[in-house]
Amino acid sequence: MRLESARVLLTGACGGIGRALLAELLARGASIGIVDRRGDDLNDVASQHSGNASRIEAICADITDDAGRDQILRRMHERFGGVDILINNAGILAFTEFARHDPAAIEQMMRVNISAPLVLTRSLLPEMISRGHGRIVNVGSIFGSIGFAWHAAYSASKYALRGFSEALRRELEGSGVGVTYVAPRAVRTALNPPEVYRMAERIGMKMDEPEQVARQIVRAIEQDRKDVYLGFPESFFVRINALLPRLVDGALRRQNSLMRTFMPEGK
Repeated sequence: MRLESARVLLTGACGGIGRALLAELLARGASIGIVDRRGDDLNDVASQHSGNASRIEAICADITDDAGRDQILRRMHERFGGVDILINNAGILAFTEFARHDPAAIEQMMRVNISAPLVLTRSLLPEMISRGHGRIVNVGSIFGSIGFAWHAAYSASKYALRGFSEALRRELEGSGVGVTYVAPRAVRTALNPPEVYRMAERIGMKMDEPEQVARQIVRAIEQDRKDVYLGFPESFFVRINALLPRLVDGALRRQNSLMRTFMPEGK
């Protein structure tokens, strides 16, 4: 898929990966609607690319709300005439013991990580199918293939996003609309609480920079890739976990014990 003059809708634009994606997409000539519910941060992101203001539409909206989604689609049609590529990048992460995870926080995570991407995709698909052209890009996680302790709800949401991507891809075969699922490993962004960085250093967990991840997501779009798992050995462990999950249980046992010591107090 050529990105020059493509109309892209990008959620989670104020996060680390979102900001890096915006820069990569602008460099390739795309026009982008950037979405986040943090208005001040959104304006700050847009202002960093003032030279490309004609190709940016900053939309402050809540993707979990019907009115917010309606606003997003209306603004994209008014400014660019539609959407060629939807990048479902917005997400919430929690590092906590599931027995102590606040139920309201779990529900909000599911709304952001899985319900909103499904409904946004559903809203845009009829137009893409009628054109015979388009792409849905779902930014998942290695945790959507390997369930990690202390990330139970997050892993569940990313497993769901991966399953949705796989099923939708099969459903859309021959329509001209593609589906790309990209699964990064841990990324250095503000999404992670401080204890995650301390834990990563202790257990030797590798973390990628947002710019590196953004480049690989854009490359996956350009190459019409179906599934992309980022990072080694994590991408290899995904295959092992699919075939021999009990083997991975044993491999992670010591790491899980170390991770427990970094549990936030009262969470």
